[in-house]
Amino acid sequence: MKDLVEFIARALVDDPDAVNVTEIEGERSIILELRVAPDDMGKVIGKQGKIAKAIRTITKATAAKEGKRVVIEILR
Repeated sequence: MKDLVEFIARALVDDPDAVNVTEIEGERSIILELRVAPDDMGKVIGKQGKIAKAIRTITKATAAKEGKRVVIEILR
């Protein structure tokens, strides 16, 4: 899951080296903290949050196969 989010984020941003994904795994849920450079925040969020919503949709579908719930937090 972490690798998937990191792959998508690196493809979207101008500074892929600044992308950092931290995974906090619980018994039935996973929290992914996505950190990008301040200049790349808009690229990851997208207009009206459409790209962020798409990333969340992809990860939720992947997590559903594992029987887990996923939360993605986009941080500075």
